[in-house]
Amino acid sequence: MKLTISLIYGSVRNDRQGIKAARYLERKMAERGIKVHFVDPLEFKLPLLDKMYKEFPPGTAPEPMQRLSEYFNDSDGFLIVTGEYNHSIPPALKNILDHFQSEYFFKPSGIASYSAGIFGGVRAAVHLRVIVGELGMPAISSILPFPQIGSLFDDDLVPLNPRIEPSASRFIDEFIWYMKAFKNQRSEGVPY
Repeated sequence: MKLTISLIYGSVRNDRQGIKAARYLERKMAERGIKVHFVDPLEFKLPLLDKMYKEFPPGTAPEPMQRLSEYFNDSDGFLIVTGEYNHSIPPALKNILDHFQSEYFFKPSGIASYSAGIFGGVRAAVHLRVIVGELGMPAISSILPFPQIGSLFDDDLVPLNPRIEPSASRFIDEFIWYMKAFKNQRSEGVPY
């Protein structure tokens, strides 16, 4: 079964460290034969939310918003990579997520988190679970934390912590299982 995801990265800070985790996961998904739409808020530069994509008359939404809608509609799941900002998610990530709605419905999400500390951003990940559930893309049960992100990867994005590879593999296995299950069920129709 062919699968496509949108991998949404949430930071716009200078000297971003979490981009390493996002690019690592992009590579791991591609190794599994999964098509990846990489969504970086520095590339898409959405304005602060004023109107959702669905509120624009057809053909009048700004180009970045139109492209994201196409990516999200094409996706079977959403892999979200979040940093932890004051125990929550980055504002750029929340802004991207809030611009859309029906594109997410009945598709699972996987949450990876990172931080400079040893907990790997899990407090933000727990908060994000509530948000994605409300948006209609329930999170799989596992979370993939990346602790001490600044020193976690070498220059080739190989994790220096031996726990990352097996944890990532298990997380991706679970995410793929959910995407296949949801895709099969969507093929039979959705409740609304």
